[in-house]
Amino acid sequence: MLVAADCHEIAAVVRAFGGKVELTSPDCASGTDRVAEIASKLPDVEIIVNVQGDEPEISATAIDLAVELLERDPTAVMSTLATPIRTKEKLHDPACVKVIFGKQGRAIYFSRAAIPFARNWDDALLTANPPHFYQHIGLYAYRREFLLQLAALPRAPIERVENLEQLRVLDAGHTILVGTIDEPTIGIDTPEDYRAFVERWRRGKGSGVNCGDDHPS
Repeated sequence: MLVAADCHEIAAVVRAFGGKVELTSPDCASGTDRVAEIASKLPDVEIIVNVQGDEPEISATAIDLAVELLERDPTAVMSTLATPIRTKEKLHDPACVKVIFGKQGRAIYFSRAAIPFARNWDDALLTANPPHFYQHIGLYAYRREFLLQLAALPRAPIERVENLEQLRVLDAGHTILVGTIDEPTIGIDTPEDYRAFVERWRRGKGSGVNCGDDHPS
């Protein structure tokens, strides 16, 4: 595992706990561009997995699934994950990115808005199986060559509007495979999310249980 950092402060923290870190340009427009900069130095690696820093509790099983999606489909160049949304709060929170995908598991669109939009709302929509609403999880797996090509593409208009880098891929006509997991993955997108994460970590530490157990460090 390697941490891509854009400043010496982050790099120092990573080295302090014994991690490996590479400094990247502070001018990278997104996490994808930052990871691509590192990938350009790794010619022998076929698949690159980008676990974003705001997903510290994602499971190792989830990471493996993203890789498996690419291994199962040699024609696919990128994969990501999603988990069901079961509350109105999540559905309408712009910090919670939503994704819709087809029967073949190929992404149709990502948005900060509630998608699909229910013209006639019924609370039962949130408990339906299969689920109607999915939260996108901030994890990507790429084939290295595609990642380098992606970083060279200009930012798409829809990417700029939503501020979602994965829309650059769809805008360019490529396919993103979406794997689904049913676990309470909680991204840290707001100060409130961070405070809740710290509290969970402290409770787990106090009980002798690592709240990141079975998770990558």
